Amino acid sequence: MTVATTADLEERATRRLERYRRVTYRSFLLAALGFVAPSLAGLEFAYKDGNLAAPLVPVGAVGLGLLCWCYARLVRAGLGGGATRRDLVLSGAVAAAMSLLLLAHPLFSVGPVFWLSAVVLSPMSRRRIAVLCVATGTVCGVVAAVASGRLYPGGHLPWYGILPFTTALYTGVCGLVAFVNRYQRRMWDLHQETHDARDALARLAVTEERLRFSRDLHDLLGHSLSLIAVKSELAMRLAAADPERAGAEMADVRHAAREALREVRAAVHGYRAVELDVELAGVRAVLDAAGIRCTVEGLAGRAASDRADGPAAGLPPEVRTVLAWVVREGATNVIKHSEARRCVVTLSSCGGSVALEMRNDGVRAGDGPPGSGLTGLAERLAVLDGEVTAGPDGRDGFLLRAVVPLPGPADDAPGEDDAPGGQAPEAAAGRTA
Repeated sequence: MTVATTADLEERATRRLERYRRVTYRSFLLAALGFVAPSLAGLEFAYKDGNLAAPLVPVGAVGLGLLCWCYARLVRAGLGGGATRRDLVLSGAVAAAMSLLLLAHPLFSVGPVFWLSAVVLSPMSRRRIAVLCVATGTVCGVVAAVASGRLYPGGHLPWYGILPFTTALYTGVCGLVAFVNRYQRRMWDLHQETHDARDALARLAVTEERLRFSRDLHDLLGHSLSLIAVKSELAMRLAAADPERAGAEMADVRHAAREALREVRAAVHGYRAVELDVELAGVRAVLDAAGIRCTVEGLAGRAASDRADGPAAGLPPEVRTVLAWVVREGATNVIKHSEARRCVVTLSSCGGSVALEMRNDGVRAGDGPPGSGLTGLAERLAVLDGEVTAGPDGRDGFLLRAVVPLPGPADDAPGEDDAPGGQAPEAAAGRTA
């Protein structure tokens, strides 16, 4: 029977993180149209107005393509950990050269601003971001002020008269763009931190379980093995001098070994056993972590809210165990074989039987040959005369249903006359347990 593993959930979380990274990267590339389109229009208008000579038009187009390449490289490096100093210097030189085209048309003013928007995606302090905004705004302000005197010679103010206004304007725009992009970068960092925290919690849980298991084994076997070693040593010394006592010591060794084996088997059975209430809580947590909303309805929902001892407290232990396996297998199939957004677990009792249903949406068509999980469930339920069915439910849903008959009152506790050996019912039940 297949079971949900930490590796499956980790792979799913990694795919989701990679998908979000691609979406974030493409959103920044889409934003690049905000300076590519105005710059191309600026080339056309500057050429038509006679402010840009024909040989400089292809040079400007090449420079624009180089700036786009630098922008994409800075975005990728920024999301990946940070751009190198070489990339920053090279892209800054290209942006500064492109800012000179402001002398030909005002639309070229967007190039340096978008260069800054890509630079601030790399990790840096607020002081450094402020310095970059002021420096970029000052360069653009100076070039724009000079360009105003060249492009609009009939103005009332000289270029140095409008320099403070243009510098303040470009610095403010750079600060706004830097704030927006840093906020989006922070959202990307939060997704990465969430992914790392989930992986760390999974590893911590595995480590704690290993420590718990090692402590239990030490407590179970430490005393028994020490007793076996001491008595074996004593029996070896007494073998020649007192064979009868040596035999008695070896009988004690045999008894201690059997007790240790019994305790180990009981411990392993406890680790392997699954409980319905615990499994329901664990499945809800796992599905919620995978982005699937899981709700429990019907008898389980009422009992969970009304009683502190769990939704399946009134069911026999063997019924709770087999239904817990159904819940685990159903959750595994939801995670591995669907793109579900919602899963509903319903536990109901009718006609002397208990029925557990798991419904989910997002079923993928043609998801490969069926596995052996449902066959294993059918075999488990057959021991209790139960049955399991699975199949499509609606347009894109899936239904897993397990029905287990409940034992009658005569099956729950033997009467006084049925106790073996004439013993009291309490004694017979205790020996059976």
